[in-house]
Amino acid sequence: MSFFIYQERKCPIHGILFDMDGVVLDTEKLYARFWAEAAHALGYPMTYEQALGMRSLNSTAGQAKLESYFGPGVSREAMRKKRVELMDAFVAEFGVEAKPGIHELLDALKGQGIKTAIATSSPMDRATAYLGRLGLLDKFDRICSGHDVKCGKPAPDIYLYAASCIGISPENCLAIEDSMAGIQSAHAAGCWPVLVPDLDGSNSEMRELLYAEADTLWEVIHLLR
Repeated sequence: MSFFIYQERKCPIHGILFDMDGVVLDTEKLYARFWAEAAHALGYPMTYEQALGMRSLNSTAGQAKLESYFGPGVSREAMRKKRVELMDAFVAEFGVEAKPGIHELLDALKGQGIKTAIATSSPMDRATAYLGRLGLLDKFDRICSGHDVKCGKPAPDIYLYAASCIGISPENCLAIEDSMAGIQSAHAAGCWPVLVPDLDGSNSEMRELLYAEADTLWEVIHLLR
């Protein structure tokens, strides 16, 4: 068992909101790979570390991030279109994988009567297709897409929306995330952010926003006790 609690929680937990990519699905490695490949295809020498910085960002934040890398004139929309093309071709051939422990965690939460929702930046059709392939679609009470709210992560909209969809106040929800933008979104919504690291760990800026950090999904259930 390996987890660390950064702050005292005074509210009971009745719901858990999950980011999808990098938390439920082992797909963040694909996003990092294909952001970099798309950038190179368009003539921009994106590094792996820069590709990690593109995770979970809405269109405005993503454009700003790319301009900080390559200057004005770079188009997030064109690069994202190429990234989708490359990643879709890969997934069609090789599929996607679930993160270890997600099936067992969801079964345990259902047994405790805790409601669950996906709060993803991905479009709904992509989310349902990926989750459906792995037998996860019906294990969540709701699937919520950032495309259905005004502002994507790091704005709080998706977490406010997901909490409302399962009828639970944000302060009674854990939010499981793996990226800074997602942690910022969950914190701004009033949820209790929990980092389950995927491609990189926490830093001092992130830890100021966290309720807890757990090495794997297996440990999340212990945070409810």
